[in-house]
Amino acid sequence: MPGEASSADQTMRLAAASLANQRAGGRRLVAAPSIGRHSLELRHRNAWLRLKMAGIGVGAVLALSVVAGLIIGGIGFWGLMIAGAAVLGVGALALRVPRLSVPLREALPKGNLTAMIGNVELWLEAQRPSLPAPAIGLIDQIGAQLDGLGVQIARLGDDAPASDEVRRLVGEHLPELVNAYTSIPATLRREPRAGASPDDQLTASLTHISGEIDGLTRRLADGALDRLAIQSRYLDSKYGAEYGDEMAD
Repeated sequence: MPGEASSADQTMRLAAASLANQRAGGRRLVAAPSIGRHSLELRHRNAWLRLKMAGIGVGAVLALSVVAGLIIGGIGFWGLMIAGAAVLGVGALALRVPRLSVPLREALPKGNLTAMIGNVELWLEAQRPSLPAPAIGLIDQIGAQLDGLGVQIARLGDDAPASDEVRRLVGEHLPELVNAYTSIPATLRREPRAGASPDDQLTASLTHISGEIDGLTRRLADGALDRLAIQSRYLDSKYGAEYGDEMAD
């Protein structure tokens, strides 16, 4: 049937476009809300770098203009116009380069754990427009959880026994799940298969990963919680009830 052939052609085009989109992992990062502190810090760092480059470029143009004016006894009206255009051009170019790019999915598990969490957050932010509404809410929740996990990682260090588990869960399993979903053509994502649609499967799996991240963060925080309890009991026994009353206030 012509309609079925057209639908099949459309599905094939969408699949090819989706695959090409996934392979182009170095595309520029569009303006999107940050889901976590680590990705926000990367964005701010990149913005300050571009401002610094713009300042250096504009300063260099102005310095060259002054030197040229001293050598030839003034640059005149047209010299001022050219210098002004150069300032605007260099400043505009420097503010656009270097742009923050979406990390390649294959590179996400690499590097130290703090950098990995920031890169995973950036990568997830770029995938948000392709996800169903329930999954977007879970991605935002996971971003907040990754911030809490990052605090524990910074305290323990990359050589801690749990670092491999963090790297597998956050740097491998989470991106692989989202990538598997976005590789499915959009026209097929709501169709039930084996009792559940890809949308439902993604939401359920993200819920499970969110629970795993929360559990991992709690296990890593157990040592700090135990030390706090021990310190509180020590202070209470040393300074008596007055200390307990002050803590309650």
